[in-house]
Amino acid sequence: MEKRRREPREKRPKLYDEEVINIGRVTKVTKGGRQLRFAATVVVGDRKGKVGIGSGKAAEVPDAIKKAVAAATKNIQKVAIVNENTIPHEATGRYGASKVMLKPASKGTGVKAGGPVRSVLELAGIKDILSKSLGSNNKVNIARATLEALKQQRTAEEIAALRGKKVEEIL
Repeated sequence: MEKRRREPREKRPKLYDEEVINIGRVTKVTKGGRQLRFAATVVVGDRKGKVGIGSGKAAEVPDAIKKAVAAATKNIQKVAIVNENTIPHEATGRYGASKVMLKPASKGTGVKAGGPVRSVLELAGIKDILSKSLGSNNKVNIARATLEALKQQRTAEEIAALRGKKVEEIL
């Protein structure tokens, strides 16, 4: 009897870059003792205007990250980017007690943001922006507030289409 050789599965190229924002130890106290698990929050993006946030929980860290990446990929949002590097206008996103303010910046400014805000903006493909986080410093809520602020962005073309006018009339 001849043994069949299995051909290794071809690895598909990754659609999105991913960055882990937070890994937390979560404990469930039961009659039998404490049950330890890990919760991971991940941001995925293609650096071309698409970004998503997801979270996953599992007994092992790598499994939690895999689940979070899958959740984030399902929940991808399209972000408006103008001049290939910044956002169309100022916006403030809120999530829980966290507030994130985003301001467009001129070419060459860079991403003036820290922590989770920077991760979300860089994976969205924004190269020049100013930001300020206010309120709670919870990493997960700040990342989600940043995504909320990015979802509010509208280009002049989108606004013109909504109002039934020409772009020149708006600008």
